[in-house]
Amino acid sequence: MRAVARGVSFSRFQSIVATLAGLASVTGATFSLVQYARPANTGELVAIVAAAGSHQVVANATVEVLTSDNALVATLTPDAAGTVRLQLKEGVYVVRVSHPRYAADVRRIQVQPRQTIEIKTTLRSGSSSPVQRAVSKGAGSIRRALGF
Repeated sequence: MRAVARGVSFSRFQSIVATLAGLASVTGATFSLVQYARPANTGELVAIVAAAGSHQVVANATVEVLTSDNALVATLTPDAAGTVRLQLKEGVYVVRVSHPRYAADVRRIQVQPRQTIEIKTTLRSGSSSPVQRAVSKGAGSIRRALGF
């Protein structure tokens, strides 16, 4: 109101307020329409990968997304925050998270249109490699046989 008293006419003040209100209205409408920008038959997968116990991020893990028929859809690597994001068509998928130092984690998910599905994976120590598991199992058998 002091601006009006300093020489700015009331009609000019009204036009500035109306312009700002219009910009706020258009901005609000744009943000509310963003959710409809996604195709109608897709949803989003958000996977967060951490180590069990410490809950530290496992950024160099491999996240594989497969169809229910085991056809590979995508292979992803988590970012520095341990997160991967992927747009997927509606349907059932298998998400396999692996790392050489941890046991693999496999999950079955259902993607719904315009929905975000978030999975939090905590990898447990062990190996996800079949060769590594076989070597560990064989070494354990030898230790038991020799009494170690």
